[in-house]
Amino acid sequence: MPEYHLVQAGPTPVGPFCHATEADGWVFLTGQMPTDPDAPDAELPDGIGAQSVRVMENLKIVLEGLGLSLGDVVQCRCYLTEFERDFYPFNEIYKRYFPEGARPARTTIGVTALAVGALVEVDMLARRSKG
Repeated sequence: MPEYHLVQAGPTPVGPFCHATEADGWVFLTGQMPTDPDAPDAELPDGIGAQSVRVMENLKIVLEGLGLSLGDVVQCRCYLTEFERDFYPFNEIYKRYFPEGARPARTTIGVTALAVGALVEVDMLARRSKG
């Protein structure tokens, strides 16, 4: 049976969903927004750089709350509202979170809009180590 996780230290979900669902060691992390976990109603950070950092930090909080780390991530999906403008600046932030040679598979998609007016959202698939 799937397990549904809501991480206490994690950001407040912007919709009716949990932070992650787990089945057979696979952990599906809900896409995170650039919201501040300590101030969910605060304005979003300004610009793609600051929003990208906040999204990745929020994902780390969720992973850590589940006893996982970025090293357990096997795939990411990234969503950008201004794809042509923000693809390369986003990459500059993203690559700081994964060492070269150990970066997960990734798809990046341009979208027309995201919740809360965000410029970026990232979801992840992680695998819990056996044993």
